[in-house]
Amino acid sequence: MSPNDSKNRAGFLNSLASSITNFGSVMNKSVNGLMGYEGIEVINPDGSTEEAEEEAGRGRWKQEERDGYWKMMQKYIGSDITSMVTLPVIIFEPMTTLQKMAELMEYSHLLDMADKTQDPYMRMVYASTWAISVYYAYQRTWKPFNPILGETYEMTNHNGINFIAEQVSHHPPMSAAHAENEHFSYDCTSKLKSKLLGNSIDFYPVGRTRVTLKRDGVVLDLVPPPTKAHNLIFGRTWVDSSGEMIMTNLTTGDKAVLYFQPCGWFGSGRYEVDGYVYNSAEEPKILVTGKWNESLSYQACDTEGEPLTGTELKEVVWKVAEAPEKDKYQYTHFAHKINSFDTAPSKLLSSDSRLRPDRYALDTGDMTKAGYEKSSLEERQRAEKRTREEKGQRFVPKWFDETEEVTPTQWGDLEVYQFNGKYLVHRAAADNSEINTDMESTKFNPWQFQDTSP
Repeated sequence: MSPNDSKNRAGFLNSLASSITNFGSVMNKSVNGLMGYEGIEVINPDGSTEEAEEEAGRGRWKQEERDGYWKMMQKYIGSDITSMVTLPVIIFEPMTTLQKMAELMEYSHLLDMADKTQDPYMRMVYASTWAISVYYAYQRTWKPFNPILGETYEMTNHNGINFIAEQVSHHPPMSAAHAENEHFSYDCTSKLKSKLLGNSIDFYPVGRTRVTLKRDGVVLDLVPPPTKAHNLIFGRTWVDSSGEMIMTNLTTGDKAVLYFQPCGWFGSGRYEVDGYVYNSAEEPKILVTGKWNESLSYQACDTEGEPLTGTELKEVVWKVAEAPEKDKYQYTHFAHKINSFDTAPSKLLSSDSRLRPDRYALDTGDMTKAGYEKSSLEERQRAEKRTREEKGQRFVPKWFDETEEVTPTQWGDLEVYQFNGKYLVHRAAADNSEINTDMESTKFNPWQFQDTSP
């Protein structure tokens, strides 16, 4: 059975999900008729028998706020709103998208295991499980701050990893990241693309993620599925991912193709993932199944994808770590570490996300100050852009170089940035310096022109 056959098997599930969606549209029409709004789709992921209108009245917005934002957002339906709409801090979490990129490192020990194993197919099991493990954290319903151009995020003190991310473009918003330890190196260029559908929004992962396992020099390429956030304004916001995740061993041709089931009627299929690891001849070798919010298991299979006689379903060395109860932002313990100075190097770059005054104000519960600081940073960024244009200059990232490579993806072309190694030189010099600085009192400074008025 080839990966395409597996996809055809998943096609039945897609058809079923489509039928469920059509059933749901009847409920959506009742919302439109009762509330007098056009284009509103309200979906209850719990699948209870509550009326759609009752669900539409839930969520974090008051009625007058919902009405105002619905009128504002209607003109953007069908558009990519990744960085074109100014949103209130009430929907934000005290974290930036650069920090969210670092959340992928929580279970990086799985990449260590992929590097250590002699079995080429278990290598793909460990590596693809690592890629799936972050989805528990990604289901949060709060929006991260868009990074300022030139903003960075550094992380150390976790599994021997040095992590650096930088905002390399503002329009379109693009980030680049590099991480490594003794077992692997990780490189990512991310260019998130979105499409507002009304009361929901689709996110398309236009990007390139590569992992190099150091022992054998194996290079892995990751293509994740798209994600959808439901009930943005009307109803309780929830996030789901559906479709294929493909991880390819570019060195050997082995491949893991895992299908994220869409959330169906009464929540059926939500969180479920299943698929196979294939060899270079596209023969299934290991089946993988589980839930991305709990754990994954695996079992050896025959060429038809059926479990081998005498084998058992085994649990991968991964389970979602216990999370804090009733956390305001649904943070994991690792997310709290990312937001703290515990994971910061001793001499932090002044452009680091932790130092953003709006992020810090929101983290301490000062919503008014967070909104003011957010507006101030955005205005300063616009002033920097004007200054650059007046001087005939273009922004040049410090830690990543734009290459001539343009990678096509199913959601659009991607300009690839590569780690230039200068950060390692900087970090070595900073670590050897005897000058001590108070990180928490350092002023946020990602700016190219220091004389630009805020």
